[in-house]
Amino acid sequence: MLSRTADNLYWLARYMERADFLARAIQASRRLAALPKAYGGDETEWESVLLSSGAALSFDASGRPVDEANVIEFLTFAPENPGSIRNCLEQARANARAVRTALTIEMWESINDAYLEMRALESRGVVPCAQELARFLEVIKQTSLTYDGGAYRTMLRNDAYWFSRVGLFIERADNTARLLDVKYHVLLPEKEIVGGSLDYFQWSAILRAVSAHTAYHWVYRTSMKPWLVADLLILRPEMPRSLISCYESIVRNLDNLARAHGRQGSSQRHARGVYGKLEKLNMESVFQGGLHEFVQSFISENNRLAALISEQYLF
Repeated sequence: MLSRTADNLYWLARYMERADFLARAIQASRRLAALPKAYGGDETEWESVLLSSGAALSFDASGRPVDEANVIEFLTFAPENPGSIRNCLEQARANARAVRTALTIEMWESINDAYLEMRALESRGVVPCAQELARFLEVIKQTSLTYDGGAYRTMLRNDAYWFSRVGLFIERADNTARLLDVKYHVLLPEKEIVGGSLDYFQWSAILRAVSAHTAYHWVYRTSMKPWLVADLLILRPEMPRSLISCYESIVRNLDNLARAHGRQGSSQRHARGVYGKLEKLNMESVFQGGLHEFVQSFISENNRLAALISEQYLF
């Protein structure tokens, strides 16, 4: 496979996963913003979604005040925001067109239909109303599910599939880690207590953002506890969006690439190293060392893996 093709497939998967995460994060913030003021804290939910999406600096540079309308527009349709849903979808479609023959019809149509839906919404030239926005975010989530399901059910298990899967799980791990970090450093005001009513609603919103609310109750069968939510999203391999589950999949798909090409490389070794650390972890040690410190270290390791993959496979 040409390195250019591998690059397109890898980033196509990352852009689709990023768009899905942004849609979920916006929905979670809208739920928090809709809470009664008695539970509303210091209204930091829109700051939190900017931080978790990595768009805080570019938003600050725009000079706009941090409020619901501005943040949603910036994260959804703003062409000047490289990480907006609009730009993710546009980049994903461009990458998909470049490797059209490597995709199945279901995968291509899911991306193209979502892109056309977005362009139709933009062509009206007005700010979408709440109902249109909610529908558009659901379209993005459904597109990601259709694309992912199409890849899993219809793609030949070869280089194209493995590069696509690696990109998806690197992006998913990054998103989960950022979501956990933001909860501790932005959402809960200093005057609030851990385990209070505000804390409960915020953790619930985060679990719903990653479709894990029901999973939490199935696994733990208890009320919302911060260390258990962190355990679910970091160390539970049965949770598809957990860090350890993402790295289990990354290691497997990188190893498939290594076997197909007859040699291991720095990316395979680094991925196995991160996975090994996660296997040996427990939540007591994570919280003793600081969840923020752990998450920041993980994000750095995850970014390092992405750089090693690009270097090894000449992206």
